[in-house]
Amino acid sequence: MLKARIAVLVSGGGTNLQALIDAQGSGIIKSGEIVLVVSNVPGAYALERAKKAGIEAVTLSKKLLGGQEKFEAALSDVLESRKIDLIILAGFMSILSGGFTSRYPRRIINVHPALIPSFCGKGYYGLRVHEAALDYGVKVTGATVHYVNEIPDGGEIIAQRAVYVEEGDTPETLQRRVMENAEWIILPEAAETVSRRIMKERE
Repeated sequence: MLKARIAVLVSGGGTNLQALIDAQGSGIIKSGEIVLVVSNVPGAYALERAKKAGIEAVTLSKKLLGGQEKFEAALSDVLESRKIDLIILAGFMSILSGGFTSRYPRRIINVHPALIPSFCGKGYYGLRVHEAALDYGVKVTGATVHYVNEIPDGGEIIAQRAVYVEEGDTPETLQRRVMENAEWIILPEAAETVSRRIMKERE
């Protein structure tokens, strides 16, 4: 069976990448296959996860390449040469330009650790999102998978899952619960949904 070719873009430990690899192994992702992992941070542990799973891993450093434009040009070259159909941002800490995202309409998805439109947009990433949720005093947070366009966290929503905030939560405990109970569930499901759509469009 032909599958959508997936590239996962990462910057850190790769816990969401691992969730995707595991989901592929268990058959949750069956219409797509992760064939490439790209890190913008040399030495990111996500690269080790890719290698352990037998997936090609590439590092592209914006600093070493000489800026955003050259980084995106190199990234495009890598994606085109591997015939990538779907790009998944999984803890990817670099904002992609409108020029780049417009070349891949409805082909880039991202997971955000809050219920968009809350606590999203520029500056809201990592623990900052959970700190903001706790500071605001929300009782329910969660995660959102959305298409990526030129506006940070501004693309069409694909899936959301709610997580309750518990008494005594810290940004760290809340981050962990949102990952386990939301991100690691809806990101693989969305990857399958979008991969299936891509393959249907090919028929």
